[in-house]
Amino acid sequence: MAKLTLQDLDVAQKRVFVRVDYNVPMEEKDGKMVINDSTRIKETLPTLRLLISRGARIILAAHLGRPKGKREPTMSLQPVAALLGEMIGKPVAFVDDCIGPKVAAAVSALKPGDLLLLENVRFYNEEEANDPAFAGKLASVADAYVNDAFGSAHRAHASTEGVARVIASRGGKCAAGLLMERELQYLGRELENPARPFVVILGGAKVSDKINVIDRLLEKADSILIGGAMVYTFQLALGHKVGKSLSEPDKKDVALAALDKARKRNVQFLLPTDDIVATAVDTGKLNKKGKPVIEFQNVRLRAGGDIAANELGLDIGPATSKRYAEIISQARTILWNGPMGLFEDKRFATGTLAVAQAVADATAKNHAVSIIGGGDSVKALNQSGLGSKVTFMSTGGGASLEFLEGQVLPGVAALSDK
Repeated sequence: MAKLTLQDLDVAQKRVFVRVDYNVPMEEKDGKMVINDSTRIKETLPTLRLLISRGARIILAAHLGRPKGKREPTMSLQPVAALLGEMIGKPVAFVDDCIGPKVAAAVSALKPGDLLLLENVRFYNEEEANDPAFAGKLASVADAYVNDAFGSAHRAHASTEGVARVIASRGGKCAAGLLMERELQYLGRELENPARPFVVILGGAKVSDKINVIDRLLEKADSILIGGAMVYTFQLALGHKVGKSLSEPDKKDVALAALDKARKRNVQFLLPTDDIVATAVDTGKLNKKGKPVIEFQNVRLRAGGDIAANELGLDIGPATSKRYAEIISQARTILWNGPMGLFEDKRFATGTLAVAQAVADATAKNHAVSIIGGGDSVKALNQSGLGSKVTFMSTGGGASLEFLEGQVLPGVAALSDK
């Protein structure tokens, strides 16, 4: 069902509750919390500028981290308000709560075009519980609702779903923001009838995380290229030894079923023919999270066969990278979700970077529609400086996967139908 978009709303003079995704990475420096990456803030600017230009009184709500219902100073959104003000070129008011008299007073002081950012909604347990009374308190200061937080749309929380229902129940309009609209366009409509060849690239750690996506995309794709640690569950299922590689032995039947479905549907389903392996050595140290620090030594190219008992696979090899790049070069539609290896370590980033370059090249040369399904794939593209060379990068990790699986996202379902 088509949903209302921001373009469908009359927001002049109205109090508009806008759910945004400002769950940005932060770290403490000199006693202050500093934002490391402002991408999620930047992505909301088109929506906010349109609302400002149309004279809305804008109330922004977001979460940050997992404070578990407690006031956690390191998870306050106050630093976000300051940075947003700099980025949008006008002051952003901040109130250190998200419900109650202080919020009502701050909202009543808003003039058309003004912005107010509420404190972290997850400082209340009622947010994640989607408590109706809490949703009612959030909604009490608003006339209309806009959801621009696709990354949280798979959660039925008070600010993502409950508020929309409250506002809709009293006749208010609930619409998708410009970012949400683009997410639904590219992850939905563009993939309904993709231009062919349609090439899907899937990486990441676990088959279990992606199997529903694989199953659904086998209905549409011409080629599926597999990378990341999930490769080793497939290799295990095919009877190969995978050493210490991350794998899911209990998912071998799932992997075999996917391979069988690919054969029956005549989908080219490729696994790496070579990879980069290393031995893992426990240093005896613990990281900040209390987990063992592992060093990877004796890095080498493995050209096939079984992996030695003391080794693990950490990236696709050059022959695989070349083969994958050749297939990507012919594509007219590309969907990529998940890196090809442990790309955070430069020694195991070559495969991911090769795929990123191939996707960028196909976008430029073929005018292919290239859709990056959020998470680490976006991070890898940005690190390689190729983020601007693809058609669309999703802001949703889990939300992207659930949407691609065909699941109904509560934050989308709650919006008003056209």
